[in-house]
Amino acid sequence: MDMARVNFVLHGHSVSPGITIGHAHLVSSARLEVAHYEVPEPGIEYEVARFDAAVGKVRDELLEVGKQIPADAPAEFGAFVDLHAMILNDPSLASVPKTLIREHRCNAEWALIQQMESLVAQFDAIDDPYLKERKADITQVVERVLKALLGRPGTVEPNLSAEKQLIVVAHDLSPADMLLFKQHAFGGFVTDVGGVTSHTAILARSLNIPAIVGLHHARHMIREGDLLIVDGIQGVLIVAPDAIVLAEYQLKQSQHELERKKLRRLKSTPAATLDGFPVELFANIELPQDMPEVLENGAQGIGLFRTEFLFMNRKDLPGEEEQFEAYREVTRAMEGKPVTIRTLDIGADKALSGEAYTMPNPALGLRAIRYCLSEPQMFLGQLRAILRASHYGKIRLLIPMLAHAHEIDQTLLLIKEAKASLDASGEPYDKGIPVGGMIEIPAAALALPMFMRKLGFLSLGTNDLIQYTLAIDRTDDAVAHLYDPLHPAVLQLVSQTITRANRAGVPVAVCGEMAGDPRLTRLLLGLGLRNFSMHPAQLLAIKERVLKTCVADIQPMAARVLRSTDSRRTQELLLKLNS
Repeated sequence: MDMARVNFVLHGHSVSPGITIGHAHLVSSARLEVAHYEVPEPGIEYEVARFDAAVGKVRDELLEVGKQIPADAPAEFGAFVDLHAMILNDPSLASVPKTLIREHRCNAEWALIQQMESLVAQFDAIDDPYLKERKADITQVVERVLKALLGRPGTVEPNLSAEKQLIVVAHDLSPADMLLFKQHAFGGFVTDVGGVTSHTAILARSLNIPAIVGLHHARHMIREGDLLIVDGIQGVLIVAPDAIVLAEYQLKQSQHELERKKLRRLKSTPAATLDGFPVELFANIELPQDMPEVLENGAQGIGLFRTEFLFMNRKDLPGEEEQFEAYREVTRAMEGKPVTIRTLDIGADKALSGEAYTMPNPALGLRAIRYCLSEPQMFLGQLRAILRASHYGKIRLLIPMLAHAHEIDQTLLLIKEAKASLDASGEPYDKGIPVGGMIEIPAAALALPMFMRKLGFLSLGTNDLIQYTLAIDRTDDAVAHLYDPLHPAVLQLVSQTITRANRAGVPVAVCGEMAGDPRLTRLLLGLGLRNFSMHPAQLLAIKERVLKTCVADIQPMAARVLRSTDSRRTQELLLKLNS
């Protein structure tokens, strides 16, 4: 072992607890690593030949991928490979970079990137949405050629049987990337950037593997195959540990797994406090494939079905029938327990087709219900699918990012229109389906009576509520240290919402990350919350905390936390509350 690399430590933000030990698997965009240098005259034709060899290698890779497509696979698989082969063989990619190498005496990688940027700019100017999206295919093909030039063929994947011992190391991962990781079984992942409540982090928690974000320099300091320890409890990454540190963490890993096994015994135990207050513990999901873990952890319902993930990692939008099948699958699996389906919440760090929104500030732009109301035909298709699925169980419809009364009015009109169209075709649905709203913008929390008059239930989305209250981009690790669920303003908004809803008899839940944080369970119980919704992996730990809590004992301390305006004093009070 290289002694200079023994046992160095990087600190970041833990986004998914646990400890994993494994080897580094580097994931990156090859475009970030392209150098630009001048090629001496005698080496120009060699550079051209190197480019041709890389293109030939990728052509062979695509042929091999095409041969391995199962006979029963959807036709789109073959079409996707054919499209990439066609792009690769087009003279604009296969020939023009060679001209650039000769004219500018530059290296092949740089020439390829210059041509790619030129092509992407041309596609950006096209009005046709389908053609405009083809720039993503061009970028993916260029990535393959770049990896071949850099000596990292695009088809090389980790040995699937060894995935559990692999730690994904990346500069950044999008929510769409994380969605793809759901198909594998990696041991953990770490990134240089990202905040603890970005959607990437939320998806990491749903994978139930140790994960750390905001490490800053991990991608450049770690080499492929390095032995790593991901301590998702402390937010620490240990690179190339020595024998003593490795043995210590192997023991910690065993102890943590033992604790998890003990928690599994609580699956069928009713969730109630020591003084008899029943508490509802629901699960958040992204896809129907999450249901086995929901059932395994004994969730009493689905508190948040994030439907936008049905729309990601694809070139087209899911139609009404496809959505209906997904919603019905989840509803049937819950066997009569409540399923809260949130309408499409696209925007900010969640973009359709993997493309980022080009608006100046996506978090403050056309996202969630604003986007849906601007696309009424698409929205009607989703509403019809949800209504049709409501015939098969107890579905509740949830509207995200409300700020204005007219947004509720317009949504209710569209729901009425969707119901009328189903009535006309004789399709059954729950005519009394409850409609609720997300309270995640401070304006909604401050004008709560206006919303309670029009809605059947409320769900506190604390991730965005904190982001908008504190003016912090929750995907930006540069301001991650300012993201504070215990900020007095945040706690006042959360407390007021819970209290007002309880007094009015309107059901209220917390479905943001605060609901899945055991440190905050007693505080929320003391503030009057009786419905928590979180990732299924967090559910049993929250149940254990509920079972050990007496509401009468903690209410005075919760009130003191609420009155505190000093962050250090707040932390001290929270420690006492949890002791």
